[in-house]
Amino acid sequence: MNRMMGRTGKLSLAVFVFATGGGHAMADSNYSLHSPDNRIAIEIHVAKQVTYDISLNGKLLMKNSTLAINVEGKTLGENPQVKGTKKDSADKILEPVVRQKFEKIRERYNELRLEMDGGYAVVFRAYPEGVAYRLEISLSGENVKVYNEEAVFRFTADDTVYYPEEESMFSHNERKYLPRALSNIPEKTFATLPAVVDAGDGVKVAVAESGVEDYPGLWLRGTGESALAATFEHYPLQETLTGDRDFKVTEAADYIAVTKGTRVFPWRVLGIAEHDKDLIANPIVWLLEKPSQLTDTSWIKPGKVAWDWWNANNVYGVDFKAGINTQTYKYYIDFAAKNHLDYIILDEGWYKLGNALEVVPEINMEELTAYAKQKNVGVILWVVWKTLDDQLIAALDQYAKWGIAGIKVDFMQRNDQKLLNYYYKVAGECAKRHMLVDFHGAQRGASLTRTWPNLISNEGVRGMEWSKWGAETEPKHNVTLPFTRMFLGPMDYTPGAMLNAQKDMFAPIFKRPMALGTRCQQLAMYVVFESPLQMLSDSPSNYEREPESLEFLRAVPSTWDDTIPLDGKISEYAVVARRTGKDWYVGAMSDWTARDLEIDFSFLPAGTFTMDAYRDGVNADRMASDYKKTTTTVTKATKLKVHLAPGGGWAARIHP
Repeated sequence: MNRMMGRTGKLSLAVFVFATGGGHAMADSNYSLHSPDNRIAIEIHVAKQVTYDISLNGKLLMKNSTLAINVEGKTLGENPQVKGTKKDSADKILEPVVRQKFEKIRERYNELRLEMDGGYAVVFRAYPEGVAYRLEISLSGENVKVYNEEAVFRFTADDTVYYPEEESMFSHNERKYLPRALSNIPEKTFATLPAVVDAGDGVKVAVAESGVEDYPGLWLRGTGESALAATFEHYPLQETLTGDRDFKVTEAADYIAVTKGTRVFPWRVLGIAEHDKDLIANPIVWLLEKPSQLTDTSWIKPGKVAWDWWNANNVYGVDFKAGINTQTYKYYIDFAAKNHLDYIILDEGWYKLGNALEVVPEINMEELTAYAKQKNVGVILWVVWKTLDDQLIAALDQYAKWGIAGIKVDFMQRNDQKLLNYYYKVAGECAKRHMLVDFHGAQRGASLTRTWPNLISNEGVRGMEWSKWGAETEPKHNVTLPFTRMFLGPMDYTPGAMLNAQKDMFAPIFKRPMALGTRCQQLAMYVVFESPLQMLSDSPSNYEREPESLEFLRAVPSTWDDTIPLDGKISEYAVVARRTGKDWYVGAMSDWTARDLEIDFSFLPAGTFTMDAYRDGVNADRMASDYKKTTTTVTKATKLKVHLAPGGGWAARIHP
């Protein structure tokens, strides 16, 4: 049974209401809401504004956090008057269309709805995994302007926050999550999501959002005190295109959205974990997403992908000139078919930039797609978002005629309302044609994958591509991501480097890239990092020279029936066990510190299993590609000590 389901039983709804003031019947009132397991408590105060406090096991984590929204010049949440309350609860089992973490997820929450004078409501939910709230409006106008939304997340101490600071809101959202004190973040300093706050005693609070529709994405800014506050891109009025991809806002309105007068707004999410490792399996963002918009999802097929761009089409030992041409991509197709990969990607270069319908003369798309179909390999096409938007229906219709399996959309670099609506439009149009979508170029699609199950993965992460031009994707960053960016949803980090380097042997070589850290760290990424469309980023020729590594990559799945974080500490190390069918996989990754870990296999069912393990070699601290494969037997009673080199890893497949 999936460990997220826990014990079934009667769900008690813990909601308490008591009045503390006179005048209006329910003014100056306090409300209490508890999670179904009673670990998390929310205290809501309605006086001159709506504020709330959050505690975990009696420890106060947040106090006097505030919320409000300005619609048509009126601030809803200022001098609030409660008309009535409504309690609700849920305890049910959900089955994701695409199994990112689990085959089944138990959804449990208690809910309190505060209905306010003035045509709005505030809804709070308490889950075992955290807290969320959202605003709802029911106003007379068919369309209204939202001028601002206030959301201040105020903590009880000057905690450390892992803060992905941005330089501009025109951004790919590919930042490092670096620790800093909350009070040291100036008001003008803003960040993408999530911000993960270390609240002491091992407790982490991840600030995020979910259920964003027809609205801009949330950014977080500093306040100069122990709090983070919401900020948003304003609605674009004029935009200017530079080249084929940089479509920048040159004039913005004084409002952030034009939207319906009756609607729900996005959830503001606070994921709460008692231990760092618990963030890895926390599904609260997915649970709060709008349910699937698709009735038929039988055609959606996650899988692994042979990718061309990172390795610069560097195939060798062949009798043709490698490059962006039909013969090279047939080679990728043959490699994919032979190694049970589901897809290949044609990245930048297959079409003439600016026209997503004009294939370069070196590629015969009809011949190539027919060949792929014969080999049972799907083809995914990369395209710049603005070019696609200008030609959307014609392009998608043509891709459907070719039999294209999906598209990889890039360079959005914005999170305003127009761009969020674009994600819905593209995902919906692709679904009509049974196509997958992988959004690069921004982060927000990661929290739309329940709503659009064909939105199979998302970038918005500083991934391995950065190693082509610098030493930015290094092991300390790599072991920060599972506790930060991955909290939002799938991340297309694009692992799989076969040229591995320690610090003193690394060089950024754009056309022959390598990766910092050991070979076994790269293998472990396929277990630790979540992406239902998982890349094999290196050259097929390099993989062919590494049959033992390829054996693991051929077998490892991209979706999971169960996930059990075994150990971990943000920015230091992570150890995760995952299951698909009867096979278990374990991945361990370390920062630049060599470390010894003990892996407890008590997660296994009864019986004896074969374990194919890949460990850092004796000389991996010098030659990062050094590793050793071993085959042994294990049971649920096994405890195994493993050594990770600096920047190291350990990966295993465990099967009956």
